[in-house]
Amino acid sequence: MRRKILVAVCSLIVAAIAFTACLNSAGEGLSDTGNISYNYHVRPILSDKCFKCHGPDQNKLEAGLRLDLPEFAFAPLKETKGAFALVPGKPEESEVFKRVISTDPNYIMPTPDSHLGALSTEEIAILKKWIEQGAEYEPHWAFVKPEKQDLPKVKSALAKNEIDYFILARLKEKGLSMNEEADKERLLKRVSLDLTGLPPDEALIERFLNDKSENAYEKLVETLLAVPQYGEKMAVHWMDIARYADSYGYQDDNIRTQWPWRDWVIKAFNENMPYDQFVTWQMAGDLLPNATKEQVLATAFFRNHKYTEEGGVIPEEYRIEYVLDKTKTYTKGLLGLTAECAQCHDHKYDPISQKDYFSLFAFFNNTYEVGYEGDVSISKPAKNPILTLTNEELQSTLSFINREDTSSLYVSVMGELDTIRPTYVLNRGVYDHPTERVQPMALPVVMKYDTVQLPRNRLGLAKWTVDKNNPLTARVFVNQLWQEFFGRGLVKTSGDFGMQGELPSHPELLDWLAVDFMEHNWDIKYIIKKIVSSNTYRQSARVSEKALEKDPENIYLSHAPRTRLKAEFVRDLVLSSSGLLVKKIGGPSVKPYQPAGLWESATSGRGELATYKQDKGEKLYRRGLYTFIKLTVPPPSMILFDASNRDQCEVTRLQTNTPLQALAMMNDPTILEGSRVFAQKLISTNKDAQTNIETAFRRILCRTPEKEELSILTRYHKEQLELFRAGQLDAKSTLKVGEYPQDPNLDPVSQAALMKTINLMYNMEEAIVKS
Repeated sequence: MRRKILVAVCSLIVAAIAFTACLNSAGEGLSDTGNISYNYHVRPILSDKCFKCHGPDQNKLEAGLRLDLPEFAFAPLKETKGAFALVPGKPEESEVFKRVISTDPNYIMPTPDSHLGALSTEEIAILKKWIEQGAEYEPHWAFVKPEKQDLPKVKSALAKNEIDYFILARLKEKGLSMNEEADKERLLKRVSLDLTGLPPDEALIERFLNDKSENAYEKLVETLLAVPQYGEKMAVHWMDIARYADSYGYQDDNIRTQWPWRDWVIKAFNENMPYDQFVTWQMAGDLLPNATKEQVLATAFFRNHKYTEEGGVIPEEYRIEYVLDKTKTYTKGLLGLTAECAQCHDHKYDPISQKDYFSLFAFFNNTYEVGYEGDVSISKPAKNPILTLTNEELQSTLSFINREDTSSLYVSVMGELDTIRPTYVLNRGVYDHPTERVQPMALPVVMKYDTVQLPRNRLGLAKWTVDKNNPLTARVFVNQLWQEFFGRGLVKTSGDFGMQGELPSHPELLDWLAVDFMEHNWDIKYIIKKIVSSNTYRQSARVSEKALEKDPENIYLSHAPRTRLKAEFVRDLVLSSSGLLVKKIGGPSVKPYQPAGLWESATSGRGELATYKQDKGEKLYRRGLYTFIKLTVPPPSMILFDASNRDQCEVTRLQTNTPLQALAMMNDPTILEGSRVFAQKLISTNKDAQTNIETAFRRILCRTPEKEELSILTRYHKEQLELFRAGQLDAKSTLKVGEYPQDPNLDPVSQAALMKTINLMYNMEEAIVKS
């Protein structure tokens, strides 16, 4: 008995010491003064543990208590007479604190049956210290207009521009340091892949390595930003946001022609269209005064969602689904909010009511598209409203569209009704359960919508969206750009800047970049150049043990991240380095090699896309951006590398590592064909095996091989050569892959051995990684 009492006492002492330690450390790291920040310390706890029952959702409110707003949190409790949820300065009198530290299952919060889990010792310590310091609430950081703060005072030669000051200051707080600049070969590969999606060719490698001027890197960046492949690279991310696909989805999943809009996106990026204009045209180009066909074409952005062609559906049900999709694409892609959570009930975490949601929905509810209009016409694969592009227009004002013939093109675009369609709050989000009528109105939690200055239509919403006082738009896009270069955004949850989203790792830097972006007229190339010119971007990817231990996710960027290429760019790297790539810009989507039977087993068997008709000739060697995407059966080789399946708006892609990816690199027909053609081209100009191996290595990995690497590859090549010559491997069957013509004058054994050696290089992890 005494032993049990002694153990219990010791346990209490240990717990008390741990609790005191957490209490003393609470608030460290994010505040120089030791103050607890509601936004950065307390709100995440309340959002995770309390807002489900005591948050913005009035329909799920327990005990009449809201903890998301101070006027409710400081008011007398309705069900506990004389008690208050929070008493500033007095945690021992605060019902919230008393309940979270309780062990009584009938009193503790969160309740056991909520399955939210009890607060940790550290979370309790933070909550206690916050109440002691006055329980001061703050507006959610993402809903406060960003402002530029003075640059942190940093003494370091590594600070090349403003970005580095913020990064270096944060690294110092964490006891970390920044790496030196990467060597020129690796830096060239990184920036070339980031700005064009393609590896540098040998001419560019030589020019950059031999340029000893102080501004050699700056000149390189300017060169890469000026090539048309830049627009293609930037378009890939925007296709994910816009859920671009070449079919309608659902069971029949028939063909549609939205690709002229994709050509416009590429053009807009290449011409460096300011982001505010880029957004305005896509949201409401048709509503601009004297709208041109190009401006109307831009609104195809909202028409990329799925459409049903199945008989027997309820048209209004699907029409509502289409408007819901547009609303989600707008809020997630442009505002970085999960507003769709308010479709069926008030948002449980963010202050967005169901009425707010359907007031926003109303902006998109006035188009004259219908829920069902029958099967698509093969000669006119678009849904009303339709923009018709004539041959004359395609030769003149719309010459950027890469058509293949002289026929007219048809694109699904936005179009406004002559009269206002009434919009109602839908009970539980169900299409045929209208309740209160609402008027078009933007989300009030983000920024007031001035109905005197702004019309209540999509053009008004577009102007509200790109208003420089809007706290979200610039932040969200800058964060997406940062994600493109570093693998994760300054806000990790790129599609959720709300209460449940991740806090920014560098809030001052995010705000500085957002304001700087707007101050420079929403210039996309300007902000990209700013990012890639920083030493934060240019530093080596080498990881120290200290950095790995202190910051395993590299949140604070003590080294450059090593991230795998997106699926489209894995394909592009193979095609480009092997010499197969056809650099034609734009045009219809193409159908490269694909395993037989996939399409046929996943559709109704009706329509133009009932069977897979592989393309021939140069269409087999177009960039991944142009690969035909059928919604019910996305391209399998790209899905293996985590491409979006495009059935909804996506602002970030997962990145996985699976054995299937290695198998694809070893067996994909495009990669095998690239290896074969690369070998063929090398041998046709040079018979020396070692020279060819060095050349292939340099094109694929963008650097000179080290002595040991070259030795391994040369030895492997020799082994393969001997196996082919001995008949243990068959050269002719090895070379029989792909449709690119073989050179009958070359020795098949030599070619097959070099082909397998090149394929080995493509299978190196470094080949498809930005290092």
